Amino acid sequence: MSVTAHPQASMSFDERYRVIESRDPRFDGQFVSAVRSTGIYCRPSCPARTARRENVSFFPTSAAAHEAGYRACKRCLPEAAPGSPEWNVRSDVAARAMRLIADGLVEREGVPGLAAQLGYSTRHLTRVLNSELGAGPLALSRAHRSHTARMLLVGTDLSMADVAFSAGFASIRQFNATVREVYDMAPMQLRARRREPVSALPGAIDLVLPHRGPMDATAIFAWQQARDIAGVTASTPTCYARTQRLPGGPAWFELRLDESGDVPRMRLRARLTSLGDLATLVARARRLFDLDADPLATEAELSKHPELAAAIAARPGLRVPGAVDPHEMLIRAMIGQQISVAAARTALTRLTDVLGERIEPYQGLDRLFPSMEAIADRGAEVLRGPAARIRAITNVAAALASGELTLSAGDDNDEQRRRLLAMPGIGPWTADYVRMRVTGDPDVFLPGDAAVRNGAKKLGLPSTPAALAEWSKRAAPWRSYLTAHLWRVLAPF
Repeated sequence: MSVTAHPQASMSFDERYRVIESRDPRFDGQFVSAVRSTGIYCRPSCPARTARRENVSFFPTSAAAHEAGYRACKRCLPEAAPGSPEWNVRSDVAARAMRLIADGLVEREGVPGLAAQLGYSTRHLTRVLNSELGAGPLALSRAHRSHTARMLLVGTDLSMADVAFSAGFASIRQFNATVREVYDMAPMQLRARRREPVSALPGAIDLVLPHRGPMDATAIFAWQQARDIAGVTASTPTCYARTQRLPGGPAWFELRLDESGDVPRMRLRARLTSLGDLATLVARARRLFDLDADPLATEAELSKHPELAAAIAARPGLRVPGAVDPHEMLIRAMIGQQISVAAARTALTRLTDVLGERIEPYQGLDRLFPSMEAIADRGAEVLRGPAARIRAITNVAAALASGELTLSAGDDNDEQRRRLLAMPGIGPWTADYVRMRVTGDPDVFLPGDAAVRNGAKKLGLPSTPAALAEWSKRAAPWRSYLTAHLWRVLAPF
């Protein structure tokens, strides 16, 4: 098929129709197709017979299809598809809203909280989302709750009441009605369709996280293993586990590669203080391992450059690591700037050993990364190095703790960079590295990074910052993935 995977907003009707004719799984999660004669919407790869063109409509989100009166296909379950990479490629208000809705912000703070974080009135935000996505924030949040409910129904043995309230529904009646409306099945019927056993670990949830292939799992696990902090994270070549501070309390989760079937899958196992945090954790885990990426599309573009083609062919499916906690990511970046990965790991382990909150041990992990309040108050007692650098770190922690500095996956990329650069001790490398990992911006390049320059030299690219930055413009808008490939040629991480 001649269609290249790219954000659905730029695709014509004919291109999308060719996608559903070919049942191309690369586009699952990027749009849905709805059939007027049946009232059903499907993911692009649905194996059902393709409907006649005159009966087909396309929607950017499942919420838009719901609003138009369609229900989800029982055969392909479009709600279980990977997320769209478009929300990272785009940085407009609609994309930022989608990232925050996935993080559970509407369930925690309501639509007014979402609007406030984005800097718009509720009315204007609703108007923008209806125009861009075919559904307002309430409908998008409702679709998010139904997706969470599906995850809990197939991934746990929780009672229906526990599933309902954990997914964010106000009542069991609302839960039952929404599941029936979206999936055309009662909750118990949906649970009966599961094919995966629930976790054998006491109190743990076990889910498959869908992603588009290929995936260089070796690289992403090696990256995390090189940055482990004792007591907080623990990695192997096929597994990454960590503790995490979530809105409902401490959590433990594990991402692992499951190679037991025909196709390797990524699984999430989690133990939560509050089950209401599941959707938030899933969104952050997906971001951490870049599971919504479309590697075939990205690498097809990067491989057009002869200098990169061999390296990309050798490591297909390379991901850009994200972050589960934006505040932690900024502190890690500030401590790690201008020193080696090993030295940064030593400093972060010492900081966490002294200031990290102790929690009930689970699977060998027993503490949380230090809170911003703890680093602001006592970081100077623990950190080593130039006084100005330590002062910069503790001042940033204080600004994050007080709300003077805000940082989230829903930030505008350029505005986030400006805010960070305004803080003493944060330079372009740190601001750009944080943007790459917190918002998932796919077009960040780090020409001043020593490993990037060394990787470039190894591939025959310019190795001076100015010349390399100029060359990198050819790789836009995928320069974050170019950066990852330049890091990768110097493996191990």
